[in-house]
Amino acid sequence: MIKVVDGQRQLERCQRIVVKIGSSLLTANGRGLDIQAISHWAHQIAQLHHAGHQIILVSSGAVAEGVVRMKLAERPIDLPSLQACAALGQMGLVQTWSSVLDQHDIKTAQVLLTHDDLSDRRRYLNACDALQHLIDWRVIPVINENDTVSTYEIKFGDNDTLAAMVACQVNADLLVILTDQQGMFNADPRHNPDAKLLSTVPALDDELFSMAGDGGALGRGGMVTKVRAARLAARSGCDTIVASGDSEQVLVRLMQGEELGTLFVVDGDPIAARKQWLAAHLQTAGRLLLDDGAVTAIKAQQRSLLPVGVQGVQGHFERGDVVECVDLQGQRVAVGRVNFSAKHAEIIKGLATDKVKQVLGANVLGSLEMIHRDQMVIY
Repeated sequence: MIKVVDGQRQLERCQRIVVKIGSSLLTANGRGLDIQAISHWAHQIAQLHHAGHQIILVSSGAVAEGVVRMKLAERPIDLPSLQACAALGQMGLVQTWSSVLDQHDIKTAQVLLTHDDLSDRRRYLNACDALQHLIDWRVIPVINENDTVSTYEIKFGDNDTLAAMVACQVNADLLVILTDQQGMFNADPRHNPDAKLLSTVPALDDELFSMAGDGGALGRGGMVTKVRAARLAARSGCDTIVASGDSEQVLVRLMQGEELGTLFVVDGDPIAARKQWLAAHLQTAGRLLLDDGAVTAIKAQQRSLLPVGVQGVQGHFERGDVVECVDLQGQRVAVGRVNFSAKHAEIIKGLATDKVKQVLGANVLGSLEMIHRDQMVIY
């Protein structure tokens, strides 16, 4: 959990950060993408990136850009028109981000997701693998909802929810939602002049919903969606900051610990919350017996679990299942999502990483680690 000391937020542990930027901050007041504003955001993101932070960007603006490109008087309400606007606008959005971040010597990658991608097991795992490789390669993923193929049944409904789901997926340390509002107030400031900005709130406080308002003309997400997003992120141990994107150098100032916007904190230890999230959603499907070297590597050195450190495989699990890792005395060391089925884990246990692909060949579907460090909770 992020601590606040003398008005300064302690963010030094926040390495992996999901940043969501709303439509109102990326579009020129209804006149298409604001290149100057996006360049401004790119400059801040580059500062964080070059400082060693791992940035995953969730960018709105595709539909709004499509509306402007088609010179429509207002945002459509029928699904086919929205999908068409998204297809038009997404071209300009991703091209712009690629261009402005390339000026800072940063590579970008486009990732389009739907709710179905994260609810279907195989597609979820494929997305996890792709995002993890991009992060490892120091590439910034630019993520948006795949509005062009979404339907009402599978739409996220807003990029706040999408950002929270991505934060859970990549085990982010912090979710930053930038909007045209200063943060969370104890009442709607547009209707109550006495409303006060809340600096720090418990993410799972049900009373927050009664304080939230609605979205603007260009975007779908109001404060209600941001509260829901913060609650979703909190269940995987991720704190959330909702802040105004109109504040000068807001990303840099946030990472310097300045108390801007509203911090939605995880109740208790984030690691404990992540354990609870894993336990609540997934049953342990099997067990891996680790040698002493592997135990030291993942506990003391915070490394991934490699096949060479596995001495035994128990249970009938598939790739992506959560398994228990125990030491030679049978004591639990960690739990995590395994990259191989029990059948393949049995074949490659004890092997050096460079031998795994030789042995399994086309059966290697993702990472060569038995369990990647970012998909593991240490006990």
